[in-house]
Amino acid sequence: MPSLIDLRRRIRAVKNTEQITKAMKTVSASKLRRAQERIMGARPFAREMQRVLQGLSTGIDVVSHPLFTPPDPGSSAPALLVVITADKGLCGGFNSALLRRATAYVQDADNEVALALVGRKGRDFFRRRKIDVRYEEINIFNDLRYSHAQAVAEMAIQQFTSNQVSSVQLLYNEFKSVIQQDVVVEQLLPIPRLTPSEDEIEVLAEYLFEPSADQIFQTLLPRHVEVQIFRALLESAAAEHAARMTAMDAATRNAGEMIDSLTLHMNKVRQATITRELIEVVSGAQTL
Repeated sequence: MPSLIDLRRRIRAVKNTEQITKAMKTVSASKLRRAQERIMGARPFAREMQRVLQGLSTGIDVVSHPLFTPPDPGSSAPALLVVITADKGLCGGFNSALLRRATAYVQDADNEVALALVGRKGRDFFRRRKIDVRYEEINIFNDLRYSHAQAVAEMAIQQFTSNQVSSVQLLYNEFKSVIQQDVVVEQLLPIPRLTPSEDEIEVLAEYLFEPSADQIFQTLLPRHVEVQIFRALLESAAAEHAARMTAMDAATRNAGEMIDSLTLHMNKVRQATITRELIEVVSGAQTL
């Protein structure tokens, strides 16, 4: 049975842990509000840009553009999976769910898969495994900027247009709510095109482009890739703060319950000690 000193020391340690988890929850809640504002501002633009781009690509012939060109069926180039994880832990199952999904994707793929890793947790996890890693980026979520998305997009476009990879997929945690984050896989390259129905084909509008369609798409398509990657980074940042806030809230509650249990046990031990000492005093008095 542990002594009173051991129990008091353990209660002190758990209280210190409780203070830390409570502070981390408060910090994550503050960061989550800012991350939510950013993602709510980025989502409409990214989705509308994708909708307009797919509508334009359906109405005109842009199949010759490299970012729309599907991979050659006989190509031996691997697919590129961009895995977006967190730089830090203590956020519940946020990173483990992503890494399990990425591992399953690599194992179940028909062809070889290369990786582009954004986030320290993904980099450290796949560093110990024999998988082709084409790109690494860490420590960007403390000060996430559009330039970070541009760097990832430039790498993805260069790998795809030079036929070093056959396709590019995004794997990240999508922010749904404070208690829900969904792991999603989205195709980034080649850019998906809508397949119109027979009724839609009859009413497709004819577009006039100034300057030419080639010049417009030459500028618009890389920007579209950048915007989609930036949205995924913002989604991952918001989901990380939400997961950490939930995990720290649960840890704080568990610490409180452990403190109550240890305090009760300490009181029982102290009462038993006092009772034993009284019995010893009484027994000694009777003997005398």
